[in-house]
Amino acid sequence: MRTILTVLFILVCIALIIVVLMQEGKSAGLGSLSGQVDSYVSKNRGRTREGKLERATIILAVLFFALAIGLNLKVFM
Repeated sequence: MRTILTVLFILVCIALIIVVLMQEGKSAGLGSLSGQVDSYVSKNRGRTREGKLERATIILAVLFFALAIGLNLKVFM
């Protein structure tokens, strides 16, 4: 059981690295100075590729921490 969780942990680590590297930078540039927060892109952020990558990052991060804690506590032995 521990071997399976270790392999799953490694796969989650690799997937998390790939998803984070696929994301674009968060520099807003001069557009943030004007205060335009409610744009069309920000309202539909969940439907864009970037929104999906952010959601995948959160899910993979939660899995990463859960597996790391589980492997460290040796609960799944």
